[in-house]
Amino acid sequence: MRVGYAAGAYDLFHIGHLNLLRHAKSQCDYLIAGVVSDEMLLLTKGTAPVIPLAERLEIVQSISFVDEARAETVPDKLDTWRQVRFTHFFKGDDWRDTPKGRRLERQFAEVGVEVVYFPYTMSTSSTVLRRALAAISAGGERESATR
Repeated sequence: MRVGYAAGAYDLFHIGHLNLLRHAKSQCDYLIAGVVSDEMLLLTKGTAPVIPLAERLEIVQSISFVDEARAETVPDKLDTWRQVRFTHFFKGDDWRDTPKGRRLERQFAEVGVEVVYFPYTMSTSSTVLRRALAAISAGGERESATR
């Protein structure tokens, strides 16, 4: 049985997230979505999510092609693998040929996990959405100050 694991923040859920999960499910029998915890996002990306973990888990679990959503609470993907024992790890191709991506591929190859990359959705990202929200918020603050 092919057990897939697709980790992500899944914050400000958008079409890129949906595309990744849809593609992942097409490549495995059972799909687990690892929703990175608030603490791990602060540790690894230096930013807190907009949407709390419990809500992100509920959103991701509600997607019909996700068999299981679980909180990812450790920074090392191999530690997650030891807990879950997936056979395939899915990631956006923005990780391909990067130092982090190559390290992940080496580590997973040692335990027999295949890393599968999917096309990154260039039109939308949580970073772009955060910037747009910040700009909207800043505009509203300027408008309030001029009244």
